[in-house]
Order: sequence, then C-alpha cells, then structure tokens
Amino acid sequence: MSQLIKVIIPAYNEQDSIAHVIKDIPAIVNEIIVVSNNSTDNTEENAKNAGATVLQENRKGYGFACLKGMEHIADQNTKPDIIVFLDGDYSDYPEQLTEIIAPIINDNIDFVIGARVKRLREQGSMTPQQVFGNWLATFLMKLFFGAKYTDLGPFRAIKYNQLLALKMEDKTYGWTVEMQLKALKQKYTYVEIPMKYRNRIGVSKVSGTVKGSIMAGVKILGWIFKYSFK
Repeated sequence: MSQLIKVIIPAYNEQDSIAHVIKDIPAIVNEIIVVSNNSTDNTEENAKNAGATVLQENRKGYGFACLKGMEHIADQNTKPDIIVFLDGDYSDYPEQLTEIIAPIINDNIDFVIGARVKRLREQGSMTPQQVFGNWLATFLMKLFFGAKYTDLGPFRAIKYNQLLALKMEDKTYGWTVEMQLKALKQKYTYVEIPMKYRNRIGVSKVSGTVKGSIMAGVKILGWIFKYSFK
C-alpha cells in the first residue's frame, strides 16, 4: 500500500533557495507545504511558482511555522501517513527524503532523524556553536533518558498519528528537541540516518547570530531540564 506523504518547510526570507529545495523533493511526496514565517522577500512567490502550497504565519518562530503547517493538514479530509520536516535553506539534500522515510515504510519505525554526521558535512556548514549545542543536548538526553540521539537535525520524518499524539507546543527554537524528548517519553521507535549537509544559501537566522545561538541554546536546555524533573 502506498503511503501518503506531506512535507512541511518553514521558511523565512529564503527566496534564493526555496525553489531549489522544492525541485529536489522526490515525486513520491503528495504535497509540499511552505510556511512563510513573516518573509519580506519573494519566498512566497518563488515557492508557489515551484509548485508548493504556500501558507503565511506572521508570528515569528520555527515552531509557529511548523504548527501552521500541521493546522493546514488537520483541516484536510484525507490525512497523510507520514510527515517530513525540512528546512528551506537548501543545506539538506531533499532527494534524501526517500532514505528518511524508508525505516517508517519498511520497518514500521515511528520517527526518523536525519543526522548531520561530520564525515558527510561540507566544511563550514555547521557553526562551532551548532556543533557544541548538538553535542550538549544529545549528551544530556543520553544521560537523563538513555537516548541514542546524536543530532537535533531538522530534516526528519514521523508517522502522522504519532506526531499528533506528541501534542507539540514549542513556538520557537525548541521544536526539534521537544519532538525528540516527547518521542522518548512516548517510547516511540526511532532511528537516525546519516545525511549529507552543505553550506546553506543565505545567512542563518539562528546560528548565524550570537543572539540566535544563545536563545536557541537556552530553549533547548530548558526543554531537556523540564522533562528531566517531571
């Protein structure tokens, strides 16, 4: 039986990259949803011209954008089997979506994370603060919960019903770690798939700024400690 697959792409001022991302997504995907997170450039127009469904979410925040995409899907009559989350900056390789969803389709795994492993990363594609933040967050999740995560990679796939059961709520930087923590709490089956990773098109809105890095770090650690003492 074929699986119904939808992709959600949060995008803030990604006019130069968004069409590349959409073009490289395999044809097995049933709908590509780009959520413009208060973009002030041609992100929306370029995404629409590339064939995506375009939504607007004017409240700034990665989580806000992801939740907007989920609301759109919830309003549809036919629900998907799998949701894939992917960034709009072209740092991931969208064609690897088939690898991300394979464990769900073939092995009935609940949740798959694309791990940005060092050997497959382009030089400079992750900042030192990103590398350290990922190490610290995954180390703490291993320490407190016995997790086997090595990355908080945004390129990920999850069964739709399992995603709904997580009752996601983070509106900003903590979205990825919230999902991983809640998946642990729910005892979901999960795996990581090594992914290629390249330098993004344009400037990062989070890791490219000191403020963004600090805010993201605080949010991620806040989620981990919140769950550690529940």
